[in-house]
Amino acid sequence: MKTTLIAAGVLALALSVAQGQTLTAAGATFPYPIYSKWFSEYSAAHPGVEINYQSIGSGGGIKQFCSGLVDFGASDMPMTDDMMKTCNRKLIHIPTVLGAVVPVFNVPGVTDLRFSGDVLADIYLGKIANWNDPRIAKDNPGAKLPDQKIIVVHRSDASGTSFIFTDYLSKVSKEWESGPGRATSPGWPVGVGGKGNENVAALVRQLPGAIGYVELIYALQNHITFGAMKNAAGNWITASIPGVTEAAAGIKFKGDDFRVSITNASGAQAYPISSFTYLLIPTDPGNDANKRKVLKDLLSWIIKSGEGEVSSLSYAPLPEDMAQKELTAVYNLK
Repeated sequence: MKTTLIAAGVLALALSVAQGQTLTAAGATFPYPIYSKWFSEYSAAHPGVEINYQSIGSGGGIKQFCSGLVDFGASDMPMTDDMMKTCNRKLIHIPTVLGAVVPVFNVPGVTDLRFSGDVLADIYLGKIANWNDPRIAKDNPGAKLPDQKIIVVHRSDASGTSFIFTDYLSKVSKEWESGPGRATSPGWPVGVGGKGNENVAALVRQLPGAIGYVELIYALQNHITFGAMKNAAGNWITASIPGVTEAAAGIKFKGDDFRVSITNASGAQAYPISSFTYLLIPTDPGNDANKRKVLKDLLSWIIKSGEGEVSSLSYAPLPEDMAQKELTAVYNLK
């Protein structure tokens, strides 16, 4: 009887700790499909724990995190040193998965296109305005390109996907780098905006002649055609898990600073518009020890268990050595 009462007491204590433990988070739409899956599964396996994630874009996630409105944030763009200095919270970046940003298009009668980086940059600069432009034709011999105006679609919100895309364009086009540059919300020279990956995908699907950029899973889920890219080695590469994985091969980090750019990587089969996406985790434990315990357990569960599920949604898992370094960083959080 005594043993039963002790066991019941321990269970009651565990339930009381878990009861009402809600973690709030906001940020990137790029990883939302896998985050939605992870957070739902974690909550199901941990009764009493709820994770409320708002997919509002990386810029919004950084802003809400630094303002203390959420327990953790999410961003495809690693925050710069200057951004971290002005943030009201000390933090660590925890990469979760790798993904690909793909050029999606809606060109009547055309289902297969290839884009070199300079051509893609000039489309977004407004210098290439028609689908039958000779430079597009040169990359696509044999394609029946229509005499049709290109409708450029970009993000209207502060977006990590835009940062990844413009980080790539800045590496392949001096004019882009010295003009709009790499940013979550650059000054787009041309085009119409859509909020979130979801709305960019919807606009491209609805507008004949449109081109846009979204994370790979959004193109697949919305059945939108997307083009192959010429990588730094000069090879035409269609986005895939192996191509994204190769883009991350050989990366180096300084201690537990996991911020890095892997766009336009040098590997022969590397997909050029690849990136990590990050969770923004406060290093200050705060006043709620139970909530902090849940957050650390969630992070370790993602790295040890959640990574095994990412390929089903067309993300690439973390390299094994990186995952181990991240686990150490998580365990060292106060």
